Amino acid sequence: MEQGSVKRSFTGPLSGLKVVEIGSIGPGPFCAMLLADLGADVIRVDRAVGAGLVGPNADFRAELLHRGRRSLAVDLKHPEGAEVVLSLVEDADVLIEGFRPGVAERLGIGPDDCAARNPGLIYGRMTGFGQDGPLAQHVGHDINYVALSGSLSMIGRQGQPPTPPLSLIGDFGGGGMVLALGIVSALFEKQRSGLGQVIDASMVEGAALLATPFFGFAQTGVWNGERGTNLVDGGAPYYDAYETADGKWLAVGALEPHFYADLVALLDLPDDLPDQNDRSQWPQMKKIFADAVRGRTLADWLDAAEGLTPCIAPVLDVAEAPAHPHNVARGAFVEVDGLVQPAPAPRFSRTAAAVDRRPPAPGEHTTEILTDWGIASGRVADWLRSGAVREAAAAT
Repeated sequence: MEQGSVKRSFTGPLSGLKVVEIGSIGPGPFCAMLLADLGADVIRVDRAVGAGLVGPNADFRAELLHRGRRSLAVDLKHPEGAEVVLSLVEDADVLIEGFRPGVAERLGIGPDDCAARNPGLIYGRMTGFGQDGPLAQHVGHDINYVALSGSLSMIGRQGQPPTPPLSLIGDFGGGGMVLALGIVSALFEKQRSGLGQVIDASMVEGAALLATPFFGFAQTGVWNGERGTNLVDGGAPYYDAYETADGKWLAVGALEPHFYADLVALLDLPDDLPDQNDRSQWPQMKKIFADAVRGRTLADWLDAAEGLTPCIAPVLDVAEAPAHPHNVARGAFVEVDGLVQPAPAPRFSRTAAAVDRRPPAPGEHTTEILTDWGIASGRVADWLRSGAVREAAAAT
């Protein structure tokens, strides 16, 4: 049997949780992936017509954000499309959607529609700007939300423009992960009240939340407004990445004085080096550090650091990281159907999480899902005939 159709054989901490994910991009899928990694039965509702990916990848079967779940292809504009979703909602614990405010309501699957079928449903809403406010209906992507949050202004080199931090801060950290926390928090509260609720997760607010300590630093005079001149933004000579003799990169993070002393000893720096925290000398010190690191290969530095505590690490690329001995020993990466990927995190002592299936093609499990979730076979057949739902062959 193809792996995508294999029943779950592990028991993660969220095993038994039933989640309906209305297909979207970025933070919504990341939130659903986290829940699926931890054992939830996540059903991804993909478009029946015109399903596509946004970004560099065009292959659904290699879209790692979609791992660990099954796909149902639904035409939400079909007269019966909303009914398909609402039928699933009746037996679900959670629904996740990432539409602009008001779209889910127009489609007939908004919070009130779902609560009428299942008052205990946790309804997770993921947007960039939130469900209300002057920008609620504006479009954007990660960089726009991180910019508005204040976080982007602090990321980058001195004298250079703000640097886009991949999609880590808006989409994934401030978006999907915050929504996942909101969902498990609402599920915990539901144990007392028995009631569901709506979660309004905004990437602007989530990105700002991630930057909480830096907002504090900026108000106490210990953080410069100029990018790349501070302790952990590349300004400090002892907290940066330096090129080695073989063109690789060494990351150093010796913040504490005793670690800094070991770093200075490792690099064999001169005795008359300026004081560690003399910011006026940091530009000069960075040149000294860079010249020193450039004198040996990455492997030489790692060997020389044995027995010391200089807080250094090799900067590994995405091909090297899964093969590093520590990551191998910890099982930090797994391979599923030829796709190497980060393993679920964190670790649980009794209810181990796992990735048990590769990302699905849209509609790959349409009939299987509807049957498993208790929809009568005749009703499923009617939806297939009418085009409200489609199998993978018709949906791709």
